[in-house]
Amino acid sequence: MVHVFHLFQSAVDHEIYITDTITGPRNQNVFSMTFVMVSQYRLLYMRTTSTVVMCEGYGALYNLLDSATFNTNQHHVKKKNTNQHKTYPLLTRAPKQNMAGPPPHVNKHRLKPSYQLVVNNFLILVILPVISIVVLRKAAQLGPDELLSRFHGLRQVHLFLAVFLPFAMATHYLIRRPRSVYLVDYACCRPKSSCRVSLGSCTEKARLSPYIDDGSFRFLSRMIERSGLGEQTYLHSSMLYIPPRCSLSGSRDEAEQVIFAAVDDLFAKTGISPGAIDILVTNCSGFTATPTYTDMIVNKYKLRDDIRNVNMSGMGCSAGVISLDVAKNLLQAAPRGAHALVVSTEITSVINYTGKNRTMLLPAALFRMGAAAVLLSTSRSKQSRFRLKHVVRTITAAEDRAYQCASMMEDDEGKTGAQLSKDLLPVAGETLKANIAALGSIVLPPSEKLLFALSFIARKVLTRKIKLYVPDFHTAFDHFCIHTGGRGVLDAVQSSLCLSDENVEPSRMTLHRFGNTSSSSVWYELAYIEAKGRTRKGDRVWMAGFGSGFKCNSAVWECLKPASNITIGAPWADSIHQYPVNISK
Repeated sequence: MVHVFHLFQSAVDHEIYITDTITGPRNQNVFSMTFVMVSQYRLLYMRTTSTVVMCEGYGALYNLLDSATFNTNQHHVKKKNTNQHKTYPLLTRAPKQNMAGPPPHVNKHRLKPSYQLVVNNFLILVILPVISIVVLRKAAQLGPDELLSRFHGLRQVHLFLAVFLPFAMATHYLIRRPRSVYLVDYACCRPKSSCRVSLGSCTEKARLSPYIDDGSFRFLSRMIERSGLGEQTYLHSSMLYIPPRCSLSGSRDEAEQVIFAAVDDLFAKTGISPGAIDILVTNCSGFTATPTYTDMIVNKYKLRDDIRNVNMSGMGCSAGVISLDVAKNLLQAAPRGAHALVVSTEITSVINYTGKNRTMLLPAALFRMGAAAVLLSTSRSKQSRFRLKHVVRTITAAEDRAYQCASMMEDDEGKTGAQLSKDLLPVAGETLKANIAALGSIVLPPSEKLLFALSFIARKVLTRKIKLYVPDFHTAFDHFCIHTGGRGVLDAVQSSLCLSDENVEPSRMTLHRFGNTSSSSVWYELAYIEAKGRTRKGDRVWMAGFGSGFKCNSAVWECLKPASNITIGAPWADSIHQYPVNISK
């Protein structure tokens, strides 16, 4: 099986065309492919004459034909408008740009801080002084006697309206504006040590599995090796048998373990009683229990019988942000000071695929146990940690290829599993681009919007050779929590948004320590940032989740109070001193 993910990095920051021909066992050309960079957000897509399936968490592409091994020619990378040629072996990584520092376009302009200061404060620095000068000049021309005479000539009704109307408008705005939603605190589950699995044990389990043939084993072992996961991730005990003993009771037991652990820690951290919960929202994509997860939590903690509860399923890894939006909207309709409990999790037993379709084997290499419990309120207290600033949701399910790119289905033998189609990478890129466009218009400062608008106009009017300006998202956010969909998706987002290695460090380390915990992963990443002591009052945090449908959802938080030294519900308490680790690429 040929791994072509390494071709991606050589195309970042250049408009590069990479053409590669792969030959099969009979020295026949199997397919030729071309990568093209979309310059606006530096996203890559792939055109090929054969069926290609997404692997390694959206970032690696494999040709899943009838043979497991291919002989390969060397591919040639050619930069546009240059005469330089570079040749790399197919299984080695092409040189990549050093992302350790700030984005390249930040260093290009030494005057950019001054430019940002003027443009972002244009109203204060330019407009108000100009208006003040004009008014003072007019007053000097009229003189004090003329001003007094005109003031005395005003009718009382005019004075009343001049005072009452602004006051009435301000009061109306304060009454009608949405209430602020605050994050009181959150807790992430760290499963029992008996559920810990290493990469070696995962590989050995795959080797001894009666469902996996030699070709599938080589494919899966390579995926496990390159997944970016570490040696201390967690799987439910039912998944540790050979073969796994997946059942309805096992799935419910896993749900109870991770959900109750996270909720227990949250109640212990906040000191709030279960009876004070007014709203309950839960989400889990793969396994839908009956009774639901909300019923499970109400029964365990004896919550009130009038609690508003919503259980969501099948919404993919982005469901954590969707749950926040649902809870926020319910809090707007609840009395002031109401509390909402949000629980996000995923059940790993659903990833147990017993067939031989390689496109459905990937989830076993990425998904792991985990859950997060979050307490929200519309009343700010001394405990409140963050303020929810924005939630932006994007869905592209109206398009058939987006709707079908990630789904649970049966293979030809009737075995159920999750399949990722060849359209997943371009669909993810388009959805991310749409979400970033909507989010950027809200959070980016005027200086970045102006630069992007000028580059867009210049590209349309002058020549298409002018590159579109990629906004500097460091001006809008201080920390980034990108869903741990896999090493490939993190590489693509980092390159697209010109993020530094430190920006994506929480995501990569979370993937290494806990694996892909689906919708709860963004909370493990926030916990990593806080465990490192990096949050300060006023910092802005961007959470971004990707999921089936296809959906991309973002939440923006403002830090009100840095984390304390409490280790309850802190998943990194026993291992933060070991991170960051060097992950070979």
